[in-house]
Amino acid sequence: MDTIGFIGLGTMGKPMARNLIKAGFPLVVHNRSRPAVEELTKEGARVAASPQEVGAQSDIVILMLPDSPDVELVVTGKAGLFEGARRGMLLIDMGTSSPALARRLARDGSERGIDMLDAPVSGGEVGAINATLSIMVGGSESALQRARPVFQALGQHIVHIGDAGAGQVAKAANQLIVGLTIEAVSEALVLAAKAGVDPAQVRQALLGGFAQSRVLDLHGQRMLERNFKAGARVRTQFKDLGIALALGKECAVPLPATAQVHEMYNAMLAAGQGDLDHSSLVTVIEQMAQTRVK
Repeated sequence: MDTIGFIGLGTMGKPMARNLIKAGFPLVVHNRSRPAVEELTKEGARVAASPQEVGAQSDIVILMLPDSPDVELVVTGKAGLFEGARRGMLLIDMGTSSPALARRLARDGSERGIDMLDAPVSGGEVGAINATLSIMVGGSESALQRARPVFQALGQHIVHIGDAGAGQVAKAANQLIVGLTIEAVSEALVLAAKAGVDPAQVRQALLGGFAQSRVLDLHGQRMLERNFKAGARVRTQFKDLGIALALGKECAVPLPATAQVHEMYNAMLAAGQGDLDHSSLVTVIEQMAQTRVK
């Protein structure tokens, strides 16, 4: 089996790496903080001291990093992946980053004999733990076929979107829909509460109709329970909507609602709430309405 390098063992990355070990892949890991590394070494992973070392030891390298600058630094920086990678290596960025960066790294990798896929995921921490992620893939068909056994250990819904960068475009669209739907559910539940109607009953009724969505189901319940322990963080949703807005600017597509919700998340960051779950956006609507869902 291909040796898999994995860089970025956070909320999503650690369970994904664990699923690769369970699937039998030899795994080499690198992470800035030590606890996740130590945990996975006890389960059979090897440790690399730098991205360069990961590249030197791996046939396929997966990145699960917070943002575009992190991806660029790990790949092209000092002691980065490109310094250690062998010709024929496959690099897969499974985090959410800029489509423009994905295209540029794919081009630069090709000049070094390295294939690249941008393959961001949807499904959250639960999907990462249960290996039920949806994977949106940009890059060549041949690279996808090589990566498919790896993807099958991580997710259930694998869609080849198109050429390099296309996976990140799909993820930007996904995060736009998620962010705006969280805001819509927040408005609906606060409106119900302010009007003197039980928001829990309203949510239950809406789940049986055209307004039904996973956001209404899962995040609507979080709002009712005041359970804002982070699955996906406010700071992550803010960053992802920023990527969508930048793409809209690049393509001359106006995204007015996205811009408004982006600013609402920005206000939460300014208030020190960046590590709450992104469903906590309901608290912004509650403050403006001077009422609480519960």
